[in-house]
Amino acid sequence: MSTHALKKVLVYCGSRDGTRPIFKEHAHRLGVALGKAGLTLVYGGGSTGLMGAVADGALEHGGQVIGVLPKGLARKEFAHQRISQLHWVETMHERKAMMADMADGYVALPGGFGTLDELFEIVTWAQVGLHKKPIGVLNVDGFYEPMLAQAKRAMEEGFLYPGMEKIWLVESEPERLVEQLATHVVPDSMIQWQREDAAISRGK
Repeated sequence: MSTHALKKVLVYCGSRDGTRPIFKEHAHRLGVALGKAGLTLVYGGGSTGLMGAVADGALEHGGQVIGVLPKGLARKEFAHQRISQLHWVETMHERKAMMADMADGYVALPGGFGTLDELFEIVTWAQVGLHKKPIGVLNVDGFYEPMLAQAKRAMEEGFLYPGMEKIWLVESEPERLVEQLATHVVPDSMIQWQREDAAISRGK
């Protein structure tokens, strides 16, 4: 496993606006920060909600934007019309795999079940050693506090290894998260399953 130079950032986020303007504002700011940093945005390809806001922010500041949409689950008019590239795939599994493969780092904005599913999958892949790419959580106005509390509870109850919170970066400001993402890698100490496998192979 090697570390990756940060060029493309995959953003997981909701296709709805949320109940308060702060969510869309932070999504737009994240897109702006990515565009200004010269980083390519990879995302779900939509034009609405936080998806549209992050894409618009990146495009407004010269950023390249790559979207991936499943043919059977998204209406043509849902697709963002101004992004740099739009890939159509057959299934959600293909969509997630293509986006993850393209990306050098990951960020989760607020969102619903789909966003949480994608975030937990990419964190799990890091835990088992499938990648060492940086993972960021944009904790807009405390949106992710319940999730972080649940992760802490899982550690306390012995279902996650101690210190597992280091597997992701948690920030409330988009600009700071983008800045930190460029230098962060998943610590080797977090890749517990590979360490256990190595210990078993050595007979320990």
